[in-house]
Amino acid sequence: DAPEPATMPLHERPPLPAPPDLSQHPAGFEDSAWVDVIQKMDEVYQQLLQDEVALEEKNAQLEQSQQFIMSLLSAMSDVLLACDARGRIEETNAALCELVGRSEAELRGRNVADLLADDDSVRHIQAMLQRAQGPAAAASIAHSVVDINLRDGQGQAVPVDLNCTPRRNAKGRTVGLVFVGRPMGEIKLAYKQLQQTHEALKQAQAQLLHSEKMASLGRLVAGVAHELNNPISFVLGNVHALKKYTQRLAQYLDAVHTHQPEATCTELRQRLRIDHALGDLPSLIEGTIEGAQRTADIVHGLKRFSAMDREEREAVDLNTVIERAIHWVRKGTAPDFLIHWTPKAPCLVMGSSGQLLQVLMNLIQNAYDAARTLPAPPELWITLDVDGPSCCILLRDNGPGIPAEHLGRLFDPFFTTKPVGQGTGLGLSISFGAVEQHGGQLTAANAPQGGALFSVRLPRLPRLPGSP
Repeated sequence: DAPEPATMPLHERPPLPAPPDLSQHPAGFEDSAWVDVIQKMDEVYQQLLQDEVALEEKNAQLEQSQQFIMSLLSAMSDVLLACDARGRIEETNAALCELVGRSEAELRGRNVADLLADDDSVRHIQAMLQRAQGPAAAASIAHSVVDINLRDGQGQAVPVDLNCTPRRNAKGRTVGLVFVGRPMGEIKLAYKQLQQTHEALKQAQAQLLHSEKMASLGRLVAGVAHELNNPISFVLGNVHALKKYTQRLAQYLDAVHTHQPEATCTELRQRLRIDHALGDLPSLIEGTIEGAQRTADIVHGLKRFSAMDREEREAVDLNTVIERAIHWVRKGTAPDFLIHWTPKAPCLVMGSSGQLLQVLMNLIQNAYDAARTLPAPPELWITLDVDGPSCCILLRDNGPGIPAEHLGRLFDPFFTTKPVGQGTGLGLSISFGAVEQHGGQLTAANAPQGGALFSVRLPRLPRLPGSP
């Protein structure tokens, strides 16, 4: 039962017999013949030694290759299964053994169907095996992908995405199949969790965008409330006066309709000051209408602002947008903000007046928030220029400027230098996106004379024939 010498390691094999000592040759044999024989035998012996060494090296290389392949199979996170043409398992890897809860020795020789969790999976594998036995097996099943369910160690079905490849012998004949797959249960669970997280992030982003819009709207409403107070108070005062006049007129008309003596009616007319009331009615009515119209205009402006998310585009004069933004910021949160602004010739752009109003209000409010941190009174300089095919709005404040390390992140969502609770970090990001949607650019820098300098560049509408 001892191993064949050819299969034993070189150091364990019995030594080769030494070449015979032919120095004492028989009498009559020529020396040259003996020398030739010795040389030939020595060459054969040396060649035999070289062959033994080469064989040992090849055996070592084969062993290293086998160890390398086994280490690769053990390191694979994907499951691997090799079977013959009848579906009997010939080779597996550690990932499959761990998944099904069986050792490699237990799996070898079993049928692949024993590892499957349902009839559909069995049908898929049997179809692959049948195709492997056909004349065009290599072409029909090369890199085919099937979705099956394996039964794990607890008897639970585990979805696996299998890639099928034919396995050939030395003659190129298909002798079996190789299945490589990845359990999809954890991936599907991770994908589902990723989807849920994505939806949660989208909702959070929508809520934050809504919060920023409400913050901008809150600043506007503060100005609107102050602005509405004057016309509404004026209308209320006129309505109260009209109510008193109505009561006087009703009392006088009752006397007239009941045919009171003329002297009584005249005295009542003078006492109720009917003539004064009749003379005052036109101005009261006109003033009431004017106050109501001012209120309607304010509400219309508020509606335009609240509709800033709509996609409608119209010709918008930037002078009007700037003036409205200055007006609402001053009326709302910055009554002491000194803003240097002189309207220019009409500069028309195609866009949403509501979105552009929000952009300008954000920039003006940010300028006020930055400038009021210094002892000097807050100031802002706004200019509107036409630069070829563009309209350019420049806003420069007298604040501390923008730190160099913040310039690159200024328009990033949620980035803010304001204290916690005083900013969402979305105002400039939303403004940047709104300007981009209008085909323009919003940039920030530090002005040479100090303070922050923001530039809003928008494509200008071409002038119409006959327009100024």
